[in-house]
Amino acid sequence: MKHGKVTLEVTQGVGLLTLNDPSTLNSFGQLLREDFADAVDQIDSDPAIRALVITGAGRGFSSGANLNDKDAPPRDRAAEERGEHKTSLEAYYNPMLERFSKLSLPMVSAVNGVAAGVGMSFALSCDLVVAARSAYFLQAFARIGLVPDGGSTYILPRLVGMRRALEMSLLAERIPAEQALEWGLISRVVDDDKLMEEAVALATRLANGPRSLGLIRQLYWRSLQSDYPTQLQAESDFQKTAGATQDHDEGVTAFREKRAAKFVGR
Repeated sequence: MKHGKVTLEVTQGVGLLTLNDPSTLNSFGQLLREDFADAVDQIDSDPAIRALVITGAGRGFSSGANLNDKDAPPRDRAAEERGEHKTSLEAYYNPMLERFSKLSLPMVSAVNGVAAGVGMSFALSCDLVVAARSAYFLQAFARIGLVPDGGSTYILPRLVGMRRALEMSLLAERIPAEQALEWGLISRVVDDDKLMEEAVALATRLANGPRSLGLIRQLYWRSLQSDYPTQLQAESDFQKTAGATQDHDEGVTAFREKRAAKFVGR
């Protein structure tokens, strides 16, 4: 990525995307946002990447939006007064998070240290969320007089229920990794020195899986905004796609031959 604020490495089908601005706890400033968008473009267009791990460099996953971003463009107050100015949510975060949810490959977030604000949103947008024991999650918006964004008010009640979502957002207190696991916010907690090992192992397992894994994640994201008949039809449509893949043929053949399937992601 041109600014070096995000790195992307690919090894044996697993992409490792690292938020790489440790001096700001990997907060989303202008340059990191640009690099992140470039990385998503690359991930979306590279068939060699069959699963993804996202983590943060240094002491944290991401502290959220960068409120002291020296690279941000100056505010156009005249345009704001005319109602012609797009906020960063409208211009970047909302479209990016929506696109992120539609990526057709399974994703694992490896959460080290803090995951706050929109950084927490990106972590929770992954399919499996593995946290180090020292990690914590924070809806900090109320501390600075703002409301939760980055899809927080949509995803949190669906993950942990309304009461806990409100507690996280109104009190703006840290939720330690063990508590996040108990609440169903994340998938696993591991010792700090085992975080990347566990996340990469899971992603490698997913990368060696069938093409249908990407379809599965898309179906579940659709289900959050579908009624029952619509979701039944989506399952039918996606099953047609999955049933036409080389991986489905291999899976059935391997089952009949009583051997492990060798999927190729097609």
